[in-house]
Amino acid sequence: MHGAAVFTAMCSRPGTWPPETSLALPTHLHVCFGAARVWRLRPSRRLASHTGMRCWSCGRCQVPHLHCEWSSGTGTWWARMTSWVEFPPKVLQQNPPNGWFRLLPFPRAEEDSGGNLGALRLKVRLVEDRVLPSKYYQPLVQLLMESVLGLPEEDDASPLAVLELTSGDCRQDLATKLVKLFLGQGLAGPFLDYLTRREVARTTDPNTLFRSNSLASKSMEQFMKLVGMPYLHEVLKPMVNRVFEEKKYMELDPCKMDLGRTRRISFKGTPSEEHVREASLGLLTGYLGPIVDAIVGSVGRCPPALRLAFKRLRLRVEERFPQAEHKDVKYLAISGFLFLRFFAPAILTPKLFDLREQHADPQTSRSLLLLAKAVQSIGNLGQQLGQGKELWMAPLHPFLLQSISRVRDFLDQLVDVDGEEEAGGPARALVPSSVTVREGYLLKRKEEPASLATRFAFKKRYFWLSGETLSYSKSPECQIRSSTPVSYIRAVERVDEGAFQLPHVMQVVTQDDTGTLHTTYLQCKNVNELNQWLSALRKASAPNPDKLASCHPGAFRSARWTCCLQADRSAAGCSRTHFAVTLGDWSDPLDPDAETQMVYRQLLLGRDQLRMKFLEDSNMDSSPEADSGEGSSTTEGACPDALARQREAAAHLLEVLADLDRAHEEFQQQEQGRVAPRPLRP
Repeated sequence: MHGAAVFTAMCSRPGTWPPETSLALPTHLHVCFGAARVWRLRPSRRLASHTGMRCWSCGRCQVPHLHCEWSSGTGTWWARMTSWVEFPPKVLQQNPPNGWFRLLPFPRAEEDSGGNLGALRLKVRLVEDRVLPSKYYQPLVQLLMESVLGLPEEDDASPLAVLELTSGDCRQDLATKLVKLFLGQGLAGPFLDYLTRREVARTTDPNTLFRSNSLASKSMEQFMKLVGMPYLHEVLKPMVNRVFEEKKYMELDPCKMDLGRTRRISFKGTPSEEHVREASLGLLTGYLGPIVDAIVGSVGRCPPALRLAFKRLRLRVEERFPQAEHKDVKYLAISGFLFLRFFAPAILTPKLFDLREQHADPQTSRSLLLLAKAVQSIGNLGQQLGQGKELWMAPLHPFLLQSISRVRDFLDQLVDVDGEEEAGGPARALVPSSVTVREGYLLKRKEEPASLATRFAFKKRYFWLSGETLSYSKSPECQIRSSTPVSYIRAVERVDEGAFQLPHVMQVVTQDDTGTLHTTYLQCKNVNELNQWLSALRKASAPNPDKLASCHPGAFRSARWTCCLQADRSAAGCSRTHFAVTLGDWSDPLDPDAETQMVYRQLLLGRDQLRMKFLEDSNMDSSPEADSGEGSSTTEGACPDALARQREAAAHLLEVLADLDRAHEEFQQQEQGRVAPRPLRP
């Protein structure tokens, strides 16, 4: 058994961790793993309050540890622990691990399995960062906003130009942070236009335009997910659900045809490859027809911000490649994003785009792959049909060629839009208020049903969560619903298993118009569903004011809290809330401080290069070698006024980074009780 995973520590903000949670590092840290496919790492919730007790996951160590959660939908995850790895604290403090580590199996588990547990390789990356108060990031945010309004082709000293050179392996994460940062400032359109113009100016072969994973390509891709996911669901979800439900066998590749399977499922007698091909072709076109119809008929449903971004993109491409032989480039630039990076990947892996809750089985996955290949060919405007190794796709070519003209008309209509983007805000929700972001059955318990036993107090109800309300009824078909405004939510937290002797329980604390707090307990069927509901509720309520700083992870039963044993029902919470802890995906709330912090860390990687390129070149220009024409390559042939502006911009950026360096150092000293932070320089 082999696999890979990346573990990332959460960001911490100064002052958010109370003093009592500060711990000396133990002699070792255990990371425990279960025999399953998916793991999610998070700090143990008993890290501070249960130091010295036996490990609640592996049962071996008596120290604070990190653990991985396992969920298969059934059973209890801690019964399947099989292996562990140790990280000495000295290594974590001096040189955070970033590499491959061998998992050591528990001796008893290995004996039980006959000594054949296999091997699992995990790539570990430990990241710890400090997010400062907002005022310290304002100079850098201002520089970023100003940079998108300049001339990108001549701008090599702006923060965005530096980020293009240093993004490297974290380009996708950086693109997500940048898009959110500019989206919150209402400048996502100018930001994408800035990167697009730089990318187009560097491109000489139109066939390679936006085909690499550049910062411009990744930013546009993340922008489509951030603003276009509800649109994607509206267009593709009906047909994706139909493919999952019908489970038809489809195959065009003779090397992959299973004649025995086709005979059992849908054929009489002994089928031939030709019969399978004809039947599969009919099924594929039966799915592709509605998919293409839904896409080309969705112009009015596409978000205006996305249409404006494509309009600017098309304009830049037409300016760069105006020749008649490049007439299709303006279409390919847009379809390359919309079809190849949005529609086709969503069809191929619906779970990654929240179109389905579970991954497809092998047969359905193969059907989705064939459909995705067809949509990709349509997005390429048929330029690669009949080429390459997949000649078995030839039976689909007539249908694909008929669809291309419709796609061209669709792209023309898509960019036919007027108006400008509306300015957003740091707390603006990424999900429209009317869209249902999550739904399903949960077990609901009222706050204090004193007359009922626990197993009778929980009632099965069907829940819907949108940006406006959390509502429920007895069944999905029931027209009578009870609703709570999302704006009433003050906390969404896990509940200790001991509170009701039930696993996977969470609590939603709301505050009504009179100021009274109410708690609703909800039980999920497994830990995956619990995490998804926690994340969705926290994201939906992110803009809410007056969120609770603490709450009780237990329940008030038998005249006391099960967590802290206090007898006062109105006693302050004994555990801090975690409203910022969510599953990372496209719908994460905007967090400009955390986003700017990542940008700052990335800019530090290019600081020396920026200093050498501009400021040290400036000193060389005044030397005799510069006067004789032997200056640096950076200044050769450049306009003196432009160079002066670039050097001024570089000096300003370096000064802003130096100020943030000092702020981080002072906050670190403050946490150690040495000094208080100084005010920002004017």
